[in-house]
Amino acid sequence: MFDKYTIKPGDTLNSIANKFNTKPQVILEINNIYYPEDLRAGMDIIIPKEKEQYFNYYTIEKGDSLYKIAQKYNINPTLLASLNGLNMEDYIYPNQEILIPKSGYSYYITAEGDTLKTVADMFKISEESLLKQNPTIYLLKDQILVTKR
Repeated sequence: MFDKYTIKPGDTLNSIANKFNTKPQVILEINNIYYPEDLRAGMDIIIPKEKEQYFNYYTIEKGDSLYKIAQKYNINPTLLASLNGLNMEDYIYPNQEILIPKSGYSYYITAEGDTLKTVADMFKISEESLLKQNPTIYLLKDQILVTKR
């Protein structure tokens, strides 16, 4: 689950991370930003929302790969990569933190052309329930939607 946030004058990476109870590195990674200096007032960024409810953290160890981590947690490796704003070919490095989806939830990464109806049908829930569980739905490509199983 993610929210859009518009950077305000005076915001820093740390102040934004503290405001949303997340880590600076997570903000950089999910927005594909390599340098904190690239953040500018007026820029829209994606911020993790209520991640404690839907995700656990995992710290990459030497020798890890997305495939190994996905296997360890019984997760689809492509979903794991997408949830973390990564491609399967991306390099992961020791001490990098990634989000691991918690069990008991279903996750979906939106695709171009999705509608509330098609996503609700895929989850086998009503559109109203989908909206209630995901109050911020943009239906833009690569948005993460979550529902209880």
